[in-house]
Amino acid sequence: MDSFTKVKLDDGQLALLVETAFGKDAGIVSCSELTGGFFNTAYDLELSDGQTVILKIAPADETETLSYEKDIMRAEVEALQLVKAAGGIPVPAVYSYDESLQLIPSPYFFMEKIEGQPYSEVKDTLSIEQRASIEQELGRYQRLINEIKGPRFGLFGQMPEGTVDSWRESFTSLMNNLLADAVRLEAKLPASHDEIKRVLEQYYPALDEVTEPRLVHWDLWNGNLFVKDGVIVSIIDWERALWGDVLQEYYFRHFEDSAAFHKGYGLTFDSPNEMRRKKLYDLYLDLILVIECYSRQYKDENHVSWTLDNLTESWRTFTGSGEAIK
Repeated sequence: MDSFTKVKLDDGQLALLVETAFGKDAGIVSCSELTGGFFNTAYDLELSDGQTVILKIAPADETETLSYEKDIMRAEVEALQLVKAAGGIPVPAVYSYDESLQLIPSPYFFMEKIEGQPYSEVKDTLSIEQRASIEQELGRYQRLINEIKGPRFGLFGQMPEGTVDSWRESFTSLMNNLLADAVRLEAKLPASHDEIKRVLEQYYPALDEVTEPRLVHWDLWNGNLFVKDGVIVSIIDWERALWGDVLQEYYFRHFEDSAAFHKGYGLTFDSPNEMRRKKLYDLYLDLILVIECYSRQYKDENHVSWTLDNLTESWRTFTGSGEAIK
């Protein structure tokens, strides 16, 4: 996906980053840009010693992004290191990280290249039994991720000074910041900023049930799940990690309906308050999908149109009505 946030490097810049990370004798034998992501730039590099690595580059500081996207590369590196140290969950190793902006005007890091394919690319070629096996395995890994407890609520890369007293306070701040992004970017939404806030106030009390910060990947859709020979070999793209409510995870969103995942996870979430929370998180994601089209300046009109239709339907579940976004 072409995105305004993606940074392009020339051969000289790539060579400089490789030499800095891996030594003066390190050279680049081959290089290809990975185009599956929507936000960062990623390169697949084969080095002169035979090693293959992935280079990820964040947008430059002056690039227009959403409020929650500030410092998310640091969040990804910290989350990867945390999960790697915890063990039991397959994630790529981080080789080096540089946010000094001395070599290029963007943070970047090198990580292990995983041999496998995104589940999103191969899912349709697999049998029902193979998909069920992978998604049940994902449920088990998701449970392990969510069992990691945190010090306080909030985004990994934007942990505030002091303690955020409640998940309700933290999530309300995330939603309000997102709506402020929409105003700043002049994004068209199915209702006014004030009306959306007024309706959501009726749902926020359900958040008070969440009293313990848990590690949430939040972006664990099928494109961030690497599989090989019918098993999960890695979980990638931890940049949106946060300490929050486990029900924010992608496989609890309205886009997915996997009995195998829930079997692997081993818990059922269907109380009235849990259903309200899932509904809130659905809308939060659906709003992001629309608003980021304005900051990233996507050229794919089909994708932009889909996000608008999706948000219109999502808002209707709150109000029972809603005009299509023009």
